[in-house]
Parts: sequence; C-alpha cells; structure tokens
Amino acid sequence: MTENAVIIGLVLSNDDTDTVDQNLSELEFLAKTCGANVVKQFTQKLHSPNPSTFLGKGKLKIILDYVNSNEIDLLIFDDDLSATQLRNIENYFKIKILDRSNLILDIFAKRAQTATAKTQVELAQYEYLLPRLTRMWTHLERQKGGIGMRGPGETQIETDRRIIKDKISLLKKRLIKIDKQKNTQRKRRARLVRVSLVGYTNAGKSTIMNKLSKSDVLAENMLFATLDTTVRKVVVKNLPFLLSDTVGFIRKLPHQLIESFKSTLDEVKESDFLIHVVDISNKNFEEHMNTVNQTLDELGVVEKPIMLIYNKVDQYSFIEKDIDDLTPLTKDNLSIDDLRQTWISKLNKNVFFISALNKNDITELRNFLYSYIKSIHAKRWPYDNLLY
Repeated sequence: MTENAVIIGLVLSNDDTDTVDQNLSELEFLAKTCGANVVKQFTQKLHSPNPSTFLGKGKLKIILDYVNSNEIDLLIFDDDLSATQLRNIENYFKIKILDRSNLILDIFAKRAQTATAKTQVELAQYEYLLPRLTRMWTHLERQKGGIGMRGPGETQIETDRRIIKDKISLLKKRLIKIDKQKNTQRKRRARLVRVSLVGYTNAGKSTIMNKLSKSDVLAENMLFATLDTTVRKVVVKNLPFLLSDTVGFIRKLPHQLIESFKSTLDEVKESDFLIHVVDISNKNFEEHMNTVNQTLDELGVVEKPIMLIYNKVDQYSFIEKDIDDLTPLTKDNLSIDDLRQTWISKLNKNVFFISALNKNDITELRNFLYSYIKSIHAKRWPYDNLLY
C-alpha cells in the first residue's frame, strides 16, 4: 500500500532558499524511490534546529492540522534527527517519522541483492539504530541466551542495546571475511589496468559501463540502482582493461553507510585512475561534484588521476536570452557550448561532454581510454607483446 508522505526541511540563517528547494526535490525523489506518495512539503526558517522538536511550535501545529485533515501516513525530515527529537515528534504526531538517513538506509535495504550488500546495509542499519533505541516502544528480544544469562535488574533497553552490539560485532566479522575474499579476487585481476566509475547517484555510470563493456548492468532512472561494485572486462581495440561500476554517492550520505561500504569501495582505492561521471542536466551538478569529491577525500583517493565526464548533454536545457535582453547572464542562460568555455572544462585536462544513452562522443571517449590505458600498460609492462 502506498503511504502518503509530507517532507520537511529547515532553512537556516546561512542557507539559500533555492538550494533548500532543490534539496527537498531530491528528498522527494528519494521518497518516491522508496514507494511513498509525496503530497506536500513544508519549510521553516530558523537560526538553528529546536533541540527537542527540531521545528518551532507554530510550524508543528500547522503541519499537525494538515496531517489530520489529509490522511498523512508519514513525515520525512531532510536532516538527521536525534533520539530526543524523534521521540518527541512521534509523540506529537502519532504517525511514522523518518529522517534522511533512515530513508536512505531503507532504499539501500530494498536495493541490496547480494550477501555482501545485505550484510553492509544491515550493519549500517544497526549502527544507526543503536543511539536511537530510547525512542523505541518495542524491543528486539525478550531475553538472551536462556536461563542465567540476564543480569539482575537489567532493563529491556539495556538488553536490546547488548543484542544490537553483539549483532554489530558479528556483522563486522562477517565483512572482514568478505573483504579477505574480495582482496583475493582483486589480486587475481592485478595483471590488468583497473578503472573505476564514480559519481553522484543517477549520474549515468551504469549506462556508460554498459556502452563500453557491452554488458547488461542494471541502469535505470532511479537512485542507488547499483549497490554492489560490478567489474567487467572491457576490450578497446586490442587492449583489455577492467572497468568497475561503484555505488553512487549522495548529499548527506549516512556516515554508517560510508563506513559499511568501505570494503566495497576498496575497488576505487586500487584503481589506476577514476572516471568521475557528472549529470550535466541536473541544475545542482556543481554541488553533486563537490559531494563526490568530499566522499573521495574521506576514502583517501582524491589524489588519484581522475577524468571528468559530463553526461546527459541530450537532456540539458537552458533559457536562451533575447538579443534585446541586457540583464546579466546567469547559469540558466548558458548552453552546452557556453559551458565548454567555463571553469568546468578547466577543472581537469581530460574532460568529455557526452550522452551515454544516445552514444554521442562515445567513440572519442573510447579512443582516449585506449591511449591513456596503453600508456599505463607500457610503463608497467614494457615488454608486453600485446601493445606491439
């Protein structure tokens, strides 16, 4: 059954209203990806979030009146809520409350297909849940390990907290074992040059991989279509290399997920160079690029050689100014050709503007990859007959 949802954002004193609107649009996309029907959005301007209820009393009352008169099942906040805020807001509205991290974790749980992804998501969910146990009105298990295992006077919340800590420990051990297996797989692939696709979620990484490798990796217009790192052997002319498609990044990606997926993202760490895919048709593409760069910095790979691909040029739109319009140019007035002359083309010496879906400029991209990978191959294996 589809749940009717309201999304809520806070406009702080140093926030730009347009940016908040764009962030809420992304939150709405996340909610729809999860299966919710978003019927309304609310914002409030505050100097800082209310420590007990996140929003002010007046705004809470306005939202409550709307919830009661419109059969709303779910409230989704664009920021993380503390355990106290969650408990107080739930008590006030008497309906389900989610924050941004909880929503993203739910999407990851739906998308996880392999044992690795399921373990990583489950670990992230437990680590998210542990500090928020105080708001729960149900518990996980009534007792642990049978007679004699429960301490005198131990409260249910302490029991549940111990159970979760045990499960976190078990999942971490399982991930260490998985990581060792993946390291063995990566060592077997060390003979080939390795390239990784990185980028904001829904930027078109999987589509590019499919075009280059002629494979059938899931590529849909949805957030987090890919969770597991997919590796394919690609041959350009006579030269083979390995291409990896990684999980997409997103603004305010929960810290628990970054930590849990570090073993998956080790493929990025061991790549010879990265291909940063950017959805040029998204008005927030600059913020998306910053988010990806910050995440790469957290992973310690920001210094690796990176080439930039501005994808989806076929979907890019701009407002062409009338010849008599003397108002200053804005970002919305720039065509793709104009953008080619701006700073975004000078961020990197290897920049491509393409449409992976329509195969625009794919040949040029293939030729560049051949030349670049050939140079790496020649330095590493100078006597390899493959190149001569």
